[in-house]
Amino acid sequence: MFMLKKILTPFVLPPGLFIISLILAGAWFLYKKNRKAGIVNLIIACFAWLLSISPVSDVMLRGLESEFSIPENPQGDVIILLGGGINDKAPDISGSGAPADTMLSRIVTAVRLKQRLNIPIIVTGGKFAGHESSEAIIVRRFLIDLGVPANEIIIEEKSRDTIENAKFTSEICAKSGYENPILVTSAYHLKRSVMSFEKVGLEVTPFPAGFKTWPDKEYRWTAYLPGDFTKASTAIKEYLGLVFYQLVY
Repeated sequence: MFMLKKILTPFVLPPGLFIISLILAGAWFLYKKNRKAGIVNLIIACFAWLLSISPVSDVMLRGLESEFSIPENPQGDVIILLGGGINDKAPDISGSGAPADTMLSRIVTAVRLKQRLNIPIIVTGGKFAGHESSEAIIVRRFLIDLGVPANEIIIEEKSRDTIENAKFTSEICAKSGYENPILVTSAYHLKRSVMSFEKVGLEVTPFPAGFKTWPDKEYRWTAYLPGDFTKASTAIKEYLGLVFYQLVY
């Protein structure tokens, strides 16, 4: 019964439900001699299935993460913590609003790094469309809850994207005399982030958080059942961002 549940559940929940529906529709069209419609349905189903499984989405993410590793002995005079999204107005133990799941690994990494190096943290992230609070304010509250002194947190809440993160934090660094910033963000986001800081003329030490891929990662048979599009969507967004930043900035 346990194995049956493991096999059936991915096909009952989206996107597995839609994938199996497309496969059945494709088979039906082929049975009815509508070869073109059948093949189109089966191709869409296969494409969706591939994008939903970790062995494929990890290949996409590996191209973003593979060139970065955690520095053995990082040295710097300030930590730059890039925003990664918030859940505005979400109930929380110490107030309203909470970081998105992706952001939590960045926060924990920054706090652990701050404990080791005893240097201040610049939190960068402004308001998103329709949000009442800026990301930097919410993240600051979490940092304080985790033991970071309030007077060692600098907030930048004007930026709306990665290139603006770089622009406004570079201005803070120049004004405050920080010359060796350590940049903390998700491993998959570092490539675009480092590019952004290079474009504004600030050299940073990249410090990845929340790796989703690593050498010799093993996959069990369940990894090949339909999953979700989260990691594939993340990878596609980053690749599009890299192209856009190269063309526009």
